Amino acid sequence: MFNFRYFTPTEVCFGKGTVDNVGEYVKKYHGTKVLIHYGGGSVIDSTKAIGYGLTNEGDVWDLFAHARTADACMPLGCILTIAAAGSEMSNSCVITKKDTGEKRSYNNDIARPKFAIMDPELTMTLPDYQTACGCTDMLMHTEERYFTNGGNMEITDSIAEALMRTVIKHARVLVREPENYEARAEVMWAGSLAHNGLTGCGNDGGDFSSHMLEHEMGGMFDVAHGAGLAAIWPSWARYVYKECLPRFKRFALHVMGIENEGSDEEIALAGIKAMESFYHSIGMPINMRELGIEPTEEQILEMAHRCALAAGGQQGSAKVLKEEDMAQIYRMAR
Repeated sequence: MFNFRYFTPTEVCFGKGTVDNVGEYVKKYHGTKVLIHYGGGSVIDSTKAIGYGLTNEGDVWDLFAHARTADACMPLGCILTIAAAGSEMSNSCVITKKDTGEKRSYNNDIARPKFAIMDPELTMTLPDYQTACGCTDMLMHTEERYFTNGGNMEITDSIAEALMRTVIKHARVLVREPENYEARAEVMWAGSLAHNGLTGCGNDGGDFSSHMLEHEMGGMFDVAHGAGLAAIWPSWARYVYKECLPRFKRFALHVMGIENEGSDEEIALAGIKAMESFYHSIGMPINMRELGIEPTEEQILEMAHRCALAAGGQQGSAKVLKEEDMAQIYRMAR
């Protein structure tokens, strides 16, 4: 295992009717004037970018281009209306530069929200597709930290596996019962735990290749982030699993419930196939064609080049990917 630092200062107010406590929390954290930023999807991420822009000189995009570091961020609080990105408890945010289609991330602890109001009832009016996208995103935040070749802790693995099993179970419930409060509550809390650093304690920092690959798809084709992750993950998994076989076998056994019969490779591939079946069961795609996009070879090469540039030349822990690897995964996912 690796040494680690775990920092989660966000105060969580969770449960039915907690939205009524917003004023109390604004006062608690010394708020006197409030800028309200609202919408679906990545609104908390863009709120963080606004917070940086209000407190730092120059173009805020410089931060996401990693040309400089933020000195401060306005204090943020959030009322969660979709369970997905985990931005309510994370130090990260992703935004898109509209004129170029670049989608980039920036991580800094100073942008962690002071408080998060989390009322599962507020998510009951979400379209089924967005609920499924959210469940996919939180699964992927966990898997990105799980599929590594750089050290692990048994307790961290066990937490991650329980989290993934819980999301899979309750995502299926929500397909049948979108107003099931218990299922909404389980996935809402899972989304926060998936991206607040807990499931990465003791490893090498995680893989995050699927996220990097999806960022370029999202930037070029404007697809929903969770659906894009579902469309790229199976091809990424089949491309890298031999380099990370013990982890893929463990995932198959402990998360997807595959029987411990056959070779390690057969078990690992059965786990990947089971994950594809799960995605289909909640209405998610498993390739770009099902996502509704058909990139040309030229577009694939452009996405791979941008992905490699954003990653500094290479990305990954399960298997280190370079630009040609990225292009091949896009081709497999087409």
